[in-house]
Amino acid sequence: MNLCNIHSHTSAENKGPGFSVKAKAGQPSGYVCDGADSLTAEELKDPFEGKGAFGNVKPGDTIEVHWVFSTCDAKPGKGLSSCVPEGCTDPKLRVEAQAFLLVNDPKALKFDDFVLANERVGGFYQPKQLPTGTGTPVSYLGSTTGVYYNDTVCSPAEVTWNVRPMCARLDISSLEKWAREGNIFEETESHGARELVEDLKLLSPIENMKK
Repeated sequence: MNLCNIHSHTSAENKGPGFSVKAKAGQPSGYVCDGADSLTAEELKDPFEGKGAFGNVKPGDTIEVHWVFSTCDAKPGKGLSSCVPEGCTDPKLRVEAQAFLLVNDPKALKFDDFVLANERVGGFYQPKQLPTGTGTPVSYLGSTTGVYYNDTVCSPAEVTWNVRPMCARLDISSLEKWAREGNIFEETESHGARELVEDLKLLSPIENMKK
């Protein structure tokens, strides 16, 4: 499958063992990483004072990054429309998801390690790598997300989701650099989060979930 888009949402749209706390009033809807309330003053310091190239996020925020893959002959680009180019009539999409706690810490993970690789792999567009060490991904069949969809308004696109259950710390400066230097996805800010779907009639079987 081709990597066709990378984007993020604030806060986490999924709910997992490492991000099970609902965002507080005044925060973007969704879930926040464990440990967000115990960061040091230095880790919470915004090196860009709210004026970084990747807007609307700051240290202490939780973002959920989505790597979107398509069975179409798709090229990486802006938005999910890049994943279903004209002429692809039966697209299958897969999303790899990872929740990150943004921190002002040069020792934390760097976003550059997870961006689009410079060369295709086996003829397919791929990321340099996907996050590891955050648990076996939980898999389920769902749809695309975002603030326009909810329990009553569903996206028409079917997606196989692989969601890592634990958070990872991400250096906010590396995310800002990705936006400042320009990226093929034209991502310069984090998107809003869809409300968690909890109606059992709308949920598919979930695999690899530890009870």
